[in-house]
Amino acid sequence: MAKKTVASLQTGGGKEHTKCIKMIKNEVSGSYSFKTEIVHNDRVKDFFAKK
Repeated sequence: MAKKTVASLQTGGGKEHTKCIKMIKNEVSGSYSFKTEIVHNDRVKDFFAKK
């Protein structure tokens, strides 16, 4: 599934987007989870700034 996503991003307007992965700590249990999104290059800093 990931290969199809990456391959489709390399054609057309996909070069304007970035796949971002952020590690988020759960306050209750102390465990970590990952949040993955494909965002526009202009909004990468906003993605990592918000909780």
